[in-house]
Amino acid sequence: MSSPRNPNPRAANELKLAPSVDLPRYMGRWYIIANIPYFAEKDFVGSYAEWKLRDDGKIDDSYYAHKNSFDAPLKHYQFTDSVVPGSNNADWSVRIFWPIYASQKTLYVDDDYQYTIIGYSDRKLGWIFARSPNISDAKYRELLGRLDEMGYDTSRFRRVPQTPDQIGKPGFHSPGEKD
Repeated sequence: MSSPRNPNPRAANELKLAPSVDLPRYMGRWYIIANIPYFAEKDFVGSYAEWKLRDDGKIDDSYYAHKNSFDAPLKHYQFTDSVVPGSNNADWSVRIFWPIYASQKTLYVDDDYQYTIIGYSDRKLGWIFARSPNISDAKYRELLGRLDEMGYDTSRFRRVPQTPDQIGKPGFHSPGEKD
Protein backbone atom coordinates (compact mmCIF):
# COMPACT_ATOMS: atom_id res chain seq x y z
CA MET A 1 0.00 0.00 0.00
CA SER A 2 1.43 3.37 -0.95
CA SER A 3 1.21 6.55 1.09
CA PRO A 4 -1.17 9.28 -0.04
CA ARG A 5 0.37 12.20 -1.91
CA ASN A 6 1.81 14.77 0.46
CA PRO A 7 -0.16 18.01 -0.10
CA ASN A 8 2.33 20.18 1.82
CA PRO A 9 3.82 22.77 -0.58
CA ARG A 10 7.21 22.38 1.18
CA ALA A 11 7.29 18.59 0.65
CA ALA A 12 9.84 18.86 -2.17
CA ASN A 13 12.26 20.97 -0.10
CA GLU A 14 15.37 19.29 1.25
CA LEU A 15 14.78 17.96 4.76
CA LYS A 16 17.35 19.45 7.11
CA LEU A 17 18.83 17.72 10.14
CA ALA A 18 19.04 19.39 13.52
CA PRO A 19 22.25 21.50 13.53
CA SER A 20 23.82 19.25 16.18
CA VAL A 21 22.87 16.76 18.85
CA ASP A 22 24.67 16.54 22.20
CA LEU A 23 24.67 12.75 22.53
CA PRO A 24 25.09 12.54 26.33
CA ARG A 25 22.12 14.92 26.82
CA TYR A 26 20.08 13.08 24.17
CA MET A 27 20.41 9.70 25.88
CA GLY A 28 17.74 8.35 28.20
CA ARG A 29 14.02 7.72 27.98
CA TRP A 30 11.86 9.34 25.29
CA TYR A 31 8.11 8.76 25.09
CA ILE A 32 6.56 8.46 21.64
CA ILE A 33 3.94 11.18 21.66
CA ALA A 34 2.87 10.85 18.03
CA ASN A 35 3.87 9.27 14.75
CA ILE A 36 2.70 8.56 11.25
CA PRO A 37 1.12 5.12 11.73
CA TYR A 38 2.89 2.21 10.03
CA PHE A 39 2.99 -1.56 10.37
CA ALA A 40 5.84 -1.94 12.90
CA GLU A 41 4.28 0.27 15.60
CA LYS A 42 0.64 -0.38 14.74
CA ASP A 43 -1.58 -1.13 17.73
CA PHE A 44 1.07 -0.24 20.33
CA VAL A 45 0.25 1.95 23.32
CA GLY A 46 2.47 3.35 26.06
CA SER A 47 5.43 3.36 23.64
CA TYR A 48 8.82 4.71 24.57
CA ALA A 49 12.46 4.39 23.61
CA GLU A 50 15.56 4.33 25.79
CA TRP A 51 18.89 5.25 24.28
CA LYS A 52 22.19 4.50 26.00
CA LEU A 53 25.61 5.54 24.70
CA ARG A 54 28.04 2.63 24.74
CA ASP A 55 31.78 2.77 25.36
CA ASP A 56 32.42 1.91 21.70
CA GLY A 57 30.44 5.00 20.56
CA LYS A 58 27.41 3.02 19.39
CA ILE A 59 23.98 3.46 20.92
CA ASP A 60 21.84 0.79 22.56
CA ASP A 61 18.31 1.51 21.33
CA SER A 62 15.53 -0.15 23.31
CA TYR A 63 11.87 0.13 22.27
CA TYR A 64 9.10 -0.71 24.74
CA ALA A 65 5.32 -0.86 24.23
CA HIS A 66 2.13 -2.72 25.03
CA LYS A 67 0.21 -4.35 22.17
CA ASN A 68 -3.43 -3.15 21.97
CA SER A 69 -3.90 -2.53 25.71
CA PHE A 70 -2.04 -1.32 28.77
CA ASP A 71 -3.03 -4.65 30.36
CA ALA A 72 -0.93 -6.52 27.77
CA PRO A 73 2.66 -7.46 28.68
CA LEU A 74 5.31 -4.84 27.97
CA LYS A 75 7.13 -5.83 24.78
CA HIS A 76 10.82 -5.00 24.31
CA TYR A 77 12.79 -4.74 21.08
CA GLN A 78 16.55 -4.09 21.02
CA PHE A 79 18.49 -2.32 18.26
CA THR A 80 22.01 -1.00 17.82
CA ASP A 81 22.51 2.48 16.37
CA SER A 82 25.59 4.16 14.94
CA VAL A 83 26.04 7.87 14.34
CA VAL A 84 26.58 8.71 10.69
CA PRO A 85 29.97 10.50 10.46
CA GLY A 86 29.73 14.18 9.56
CA SER A 87 26.10 14.52 10.72
CA ASN A 88 26.86 16.32 14.02
CA ASN A 89 25.20 13.32 15.73
CA ALA A 90 21.82 14.05 14.08
CA ASP A 91 21.74 11.09 11.66
CA TRP A 92 21.86 7.53 12.96
CA SER A 93 22.04 4.20 11.21
CA VAL A 94 19.80 1.76 13.08
CA ARG A 95 20.52 -1.95 12.79
CA ILE A 96 17.08 -3.54 12.85
CA PHE A 97 18.67 -6.97 12.41
CA TRP A 98 21.65 -7.89 10.30
CA PRO A 99 21.79 -7.00 7.40
CA ILE A 100 18.77 -4.65 7.62
CA TYR A 101 19.48 -1.03 8.57
CA ALA A 102 17.24 2.02 8.76
CA SER A 103 18.00 5.71 9.03
CA GLN A 104 16.96 7.80 12.02
CA LYS A 105 17.23 11.52 11.38
CA THR A 106 16.92 13.99 14.23
CA LEU A 107 15.19 16.96 12.65
CA TYR A 108 14.69 19.00 15.80
CA VAL A 109 15.61 18.93 19.47
CA ASP A 110 14.74 21.79 21.83
CA ASP A 111 17.43 23.57 23.84
CA ASP A 112 16.43 21.75 27.05
CA TYR A 113 16.36 18.29 25.39
CA GLN A 114 12.73 17.75 26.40
CA TYR A 115 11.26 17.37 22.87
CA THR A 116 12.60 15.92 19.66
CA ILE A 117 11.33 15.23 16.16
CA ILE A 118 12.67 12.31 14.15
CA GLY A 119 11.93 11.63 10.52
CA TYR A 120 12.88 10.30 7.12
CA SER A 121 13.89 12.18 3.99
CA ASP A 122 10.79 11.02 2.08
CA ARG A 123 8.54 12.26 4.93
CA LYS A 124 6.54 9.02 4.91
CA LEU A 125 7.48 8.38 8.55
CA GLY A 126 7.89 10.77 11.43
CA TRP A 127 7.79 10.85 15.23
CA ILE A 128 7.36 13.35 18.03
CA PHE A 129 9.14 12.32 21.24
CA ALA A 130 9.10 13.92 24.70
CA ARG A 131 10.75 13.22 28.03
CA SER A 132 7.32 13.13 29.67
CA PRO A 133 4.56 10.73 28.59
CA ASN A 134 2.06 13.57 28.26
CA ILE A 135 2.49 17.00 26.75
CA SER A 136 0.11 19.94 26.52
CA ASP A 137 -2.08 20.39 23.47
CA ALA A 138 -0.33 23.72 22.85
CA LYS A 139 3.11 22.04 22.79
CA TYR A 140 1.77 19.29 20.52
CA ARG A 141 0.39 21.90 18.08
CA GLU A 142 3.74 23.74 18.21
CA LEU A 143 5.63 20.56 17.30
CA LEU A 144 3.14 19.76 14.51
CA GLY A 145 3.77 23.31 13.25
CA ARG A 146 7.48 22.53 13.05
CA LEU A 147 6.69 19.38 11.07
CA ASP A 148 4.49 21.41 8.74
CA GLU A 149 7.38 23.86 8.17
CA MET A 150 9.58 20.84 7.34
CA GLY A 151 7.16 19.77 4.60
CA TYR A 152 5.32 16.98 6.42
CA ASP A 153 1.63 16.22 5.88
CA THR A 154 0.70 16.73 9.53
CA SER A 155 -2.81 15.33 8.99
CA ARG A 156 -1.19 11.87 8.91
CA PHE A 157 0.18 12.10 12.48
CA ARG A 158 -1.67 10.32 15.28
CA ARG A 159 -0.95 10.58 18.96
CA VAL A 160 0.17 7.42 20.72
CA PRO A 161 -1.93 6.71 23.83
CA GLN A 162 0.31 6.98 26.88
CA THR A 163 -2.53 6.41 29.37
CA PRO A 164 -5.57 4.11 29.12
CA ASP A 165 -8.03 7.04 29.02
CA GLN A 166 -6.46 8.29 25.75
CA ILE A 167 -7.39 5.14 23.80
CA GLY A 168 -10.14 5.95 21.30
CA LYS A 169 -9.94 9.72 21.71
CA PRO A 170 -9.91 11.80 18.51
CA GLY A 171 -6.42 12.23 17.07
CA PHE A 172 -5.00 9.19 18.88
CA HIS A 173 -4.12 5.75 17.51
CA SER A 174 -6.95 3.29 17.98
CA PRO A 175 -5.53 -0.21 18.49
CA GLY A 176 -7.11 -2.72 16.16
CA GLU A 177 -8.30 -0.03 13.75
CA LYS A 178 -7.84 -0.78 10.04
CA ASP A 179 -5.54 1.52 8.07
